[in-house]
Amino acid sequence: MKRLLTPLAAACLLASATPLCAAPYSAFHVFGDSLSDAGWFADPDGPAGATTRFTNRVGPTYQDGSGEIFGPVAPMLLGDALGLGALGPANSAEGGNNWAVGGYRTDEILGTISGPGGYLASTGGRADPNALYYLTGGGNDFLQFRVVDTASAQAAAGRLVDSVETLQQAGARYIMVWLLPDIGLTPNFFGGGLQDLVTSLGADFNDELVLQLATVDANVIPLNIPLNLAEILSDPGRYGLVADRDTVIGTCFDGCSNPNPIYGLNGSNPDPTKLLFNDSVHPTIAGQRLIADYAYSLLAAPWELTLLPEMALGTLRGHQDQLRAQWLADWEAWQGVGQWRTFVNGGGQRLDYDLHGGDADGNGYSLNFGASYRLDEAWRLGLAAGLYQQSLEAGAADSDYDLRSYIGTAFAQYQHNRWWGDLAASAGHLDYHDLKRQFAIGPSTNSEKGDTEGQLWAFSGRFGYDIAQPGSQWHLSPFVSADYVHIDLDGYAEDGQRSTALSYDDQERKSRRLGFGFQGLYDLTPQTRLFGELAMEREYEDDASEVRMSLNSLPGIDFELPGYQPDDRSLRGHLGVSQSLGNGLSLRGSYSYRHADDEVQHGLNLALSLDL
Repeated sequence: MKRLLTPLAAACLLASATPLCAAPYSAFHVFGDSLSDAGWFADPDGPAGATTRFTNRVGPTYQDGSGEIFGPVAPMLLGDALGLGALGPANSAEGGNNWAVGGYRTDEILGTISGPGGYLASTGGRADPNALYYLTGGGNDFLQFRVVDTASAQAAAGRLVDSVETLQQAGARYIMVWLLPDIGLTPNFFGGGLQDLVTSLGADFNDELVLQLATVDANVIPLNIPLNLAEILSDPGRYGLVADRDTVIGTCFDGCSNPNPIYGLNGSNPDPTKLLFNDSVHPTIAGQRLIADYAYSLLAAPWELTLLPEMALGTLRGHQDQLRAQWLADWEAWQGVGQWRTFVNGGGQRLDYDLHGGDADGNGYSLNFGASYRLDEAWRLGLAAGLYQQSLEAGAADSDYDLRSYIGTAFAQYQHNRWWGDLAASAGHLDYHDLKRQFAIGPSTNSEKGDTEGQLWAFSGRFGYDIAQPGSQWHLSPFVSADYVHIDLDGYAEDGQRSTALSYDDQERKSRRLGFGFQGLYDLTPQTRLFGELAMEREYEDDASEVRMSLNSLPGIDFELPGYQPDDRSLRGHLGVSQSLGNGLSLRGSYSYRHADDEVQHGLNLALSLDL
């Protein structure tokens, strides 16, 4: 994901709607207060047509009347990162999707959803079930003294939940909700007599909010903003801010009683990206970026984590490709009846995936060995086992996921009067270790770690007819194929209780494929054989995968989000050469390839086989 925006980059963002990626959401709708307001009010001190946002101007002077617009707020940055645009205000001429209004309390936020002229009124009362919804609120209930004790704090939280439930009842499925940041840790209250009271009532608000959100029948994605803020304040320099905690929360860029003497608007070196607060309660563009990055890290997690079963599927396909290359190299050259043939195979493969949040690519290597026994003129049986090591880097911050797989296969082959076929059954153990999910939070790259295990089992079969005469120098066989794979991945929790640490439920991946193709070979000499295969496969389990997860810090609220979506068609093939070395020993090398719209797999293999 993009790092902290410079003023120029912020201006470019507002001038461009070019998406960074294509998210699995149809739209992005925002409701809330000044923390999310994309420009509901006109900017009297800005350029013509500009609107006010509750953060700093983009620079370089940051002054009113300079012609500089206000920087984007967090949901605008998030919408842009999701590829859904920068989310203009709903009252603009273009009719944007951002209904947040500066100064609104929780009751007024509900009105922007269900009241006259609100969001649902504009949609005929239905919420798009494939859209993402984003809510902030509660701060103005404090600032306008509607919250004065625990009961009024709980009531305000309940009104925010009313907004969530209204959207859910209208059809919304994905709803992201802020927990209220600690208002006591703002320049408006920090160090004052009301700090402890405001902090305590904010905790009451959040306790009630979490309690009620856990009962909503929707995928509620909570943003633990208070914990995230505490983590930033524990090491502000790491996030590009001034290194001193009290300076971060006790000073502002402009508009508070204690503007920063260095980085403030009238300081010696004005730079709002060094400060968390623009005024007494609102974040600078740096603060808005930190919030947007935090939200994005949660939404992007399933795009990467649902690739873990895909890694196992890619490993299994590599295992199957190696066996099929061995079988084709042995065409009409099986060992004698009642004899064994052994083989050992070393190889490497590369996997590439296109994701919503960027590409994922990985490399792996393998060692396979096995043996076959010829029962009679038409049948051969065998066993094979393989050890696979696969690593995958995914996302803009290069998350790193490692998989060690142990796969065993029993197979049977048939060849008689030009008809041929093969059947195989595979089982495997999956050891996922050193799972390191990485993501940007401002200028810092953070990570969460964990490990898990899984299992797979699979069946495959092919049936074909050789159009060449027996004993010919060349052979060509059309065939049909069928494959079934079942992968189970155990749920796991990332380490620790940080605001970004997640727990994941079990994942299940099934693949059902039918294919049609050709395999062929040509004997250059009695000792040298060229062989190849090309097939098109149709995948019938091509719905977008989903994973249920929860924040470790808020385990009572779980949510299921969409992840990787397999392609419905793929092209696969391999090409190789086999060389007889005499005395029942042969050497084989092959290259395999698989391609779909969002997935590419390459493999190289070298094998030795020996008749016993």
